[in-house]
Amino acid sequence: MSSTNRTISKLYTWSFISILSALCLLFMLLPKSFFSELENRSLQAVPQFTWKKLFDGSFTKDAETYVTDHFPFRDQWVQSKSVMEQIRLQSENNGIYRGKDGYLFEKLEEPDYGKLTQYTDAVNQFASRYPSQNITFLLAPTSIGLYSDKLPLLAQSYSQQLIHQFIGQQVEHSLSWLDGFTFLEPMKNSDKPLYYKTDHHWTTYGAYLAYKAYAEQMGWKPLEEDQFQINTVTNSFLGSFHTRSLFSGVKPDSIQIYEPKQTINKELYIADTDTTSSSLYDPSYLDKKDKYSYFQGGVHALMQIRSDLAEQQTDLDKLLIVKDSYAHSMLPFLTDHVRELHVIDIRYYNGSISGYMQEHQINDALLLFNSTTFASEQNILKLKYQG
Repeated sequence: MSSTNRTISKLYTWSFISILSALCLLFMLLPKSFFSELENRSLQAVPQFTWKKLFDGSFTKDAETYVTDHFPFRDQWVQSKSVMEQIRLQSENNGIYRGKDGYLFEKLEEPDYGKLTQYTDAVNQFASRYPSQNITFLLAPTSIGLYSDKLPLLAQSYSQQLIHQFIGQQVEHSLSWLDGFTFLEPMKNSDKPLYYKTDHHWTTYGAYLAYKAYAEQMGWKPLEEDQFQINTVTNSFLGSFHTRSLFSGVKPDSIQIYEPKQTINKELYIADTDTTSSSLYDPSYLDKKDKYSYFQGGVHALMQIRSDLAEQQTDLDKLLIVKDSYAHSMLPFLTDHVRELHVIDIRYYNGSISGYMQEHQINDALLLFNSTTFASEQNILKLKYQG
């Protein structure tokens, strides 16, 4: 090897070592943040060493995640990756498609039907314990289910309608089945959006349609839209799909709330934090990335909502809602019919749901999930447990 080549080789080697050393030094010296506003998620905390964690591999996994999450200038690297994908004219980044008309979509693949059968069996077992009571399962499609025609060219998506048909066939004989396609699809071309374009949730209008369908199924008279004051609380909502993809040039969504013109006093109790509020909304989240948490302050294992309803306004005394976050924008509508809403997020509540119903003498329940969550959430199996 010539002296020139040896010099170049040494230069490359020492440059690499210098860059690596600088990054290690920055990793140790830079302050650590344990929540990413850009990605809207908690970052890995310093892993705690135990021999058990070492032998089962969890310590190594946590350590790797910790280094990845706190890598120097991580936010800039994440944004740069997204920009490079767009320069390459990629219409997908981190599992999110960039569709037509400003819509972002999460990839939808064929579910594991074996696991899905286990989840529907859990629903059936839960319903079988209350044969004389009113148990309803409302399953909401996500935006890709209704707007697959807006996917980018050559993008593949499994049929969400097939998923709903399978789930419906499994559970419809044990409880009241309410398929979200039945009330959302007729309105898919409405000038009012059913889903946020940058987020995985339905809009408040989509939630209103779900409330109306559920109320009619329950034999209640739902409030019409003209009985609400509809207010826009923000025009700068960039939701979870944008957080994951970081596509540039995306137009933010607006968040609206429907407030009944005939006001009713309401009280929200959050058991997780042992706090009580007279509002179902938390305005502090409008200044944060996670603006959807404006509804009830985000996800909680257990909430209780009480409404000061007159006798003639009351359709039901108590209702248990077992749900994911799709329920958050629908709950305010239900408070105009039910005196007590008991709201359990099955992902975080670790008690017996059946035991909770018995303890609080609740006879009616609503299971409310979007199909993507239901098809992938093993905590659904908690419905089997008795107390």
